[in-house]
Amino acid sequence: MNPFDKISAAATSGMRAQSQRLQVVSENIANADTHGYQRKLVTFDNVFDSNTGVTKVEVGRVMLDETPREKMYDPHHPFADESGYVTMSNVNMMTEFADAREASRSYDAGLEVFRQARDMYRSLIDILKK
Repeated sequence: MNPFDKISAAATSGMRAQSQRLQVVSENIANADTHGYQRKLVTFDNVFDSNTGVTKVEVGRVMLDETPREKMYDPHHPFADESGYVTMSNVNMMTEFADAREASRSYDAGLEVFRQARDMYRSLIDILKK
């Protein structure tokens, strides 16, 4: 496998993982006002691909955030428990925006690695043509 393929495989795996992270963040933002919703978290794993000789990034697990959720007293709400409390979501919009920004920047960094590898490969081909 040539070096360009290895670099592009590593970069695209990271971009794919960050894309999935952005999807989870967008789910959290969409459900921020949903009563009882638990925020989702994404973990990443480094996986060595023996076929290509490249360590790739993959989404490990999507799990629920165990941060305590706020309870609001509203005995007339349909989701109220026997004490009259409604469990709110544990989504913090500032945290989600920060996660989205970090994932977006990581995605852009992977894209830049891919572009630079492509430009270097193109330059090498131009040198070999001369």
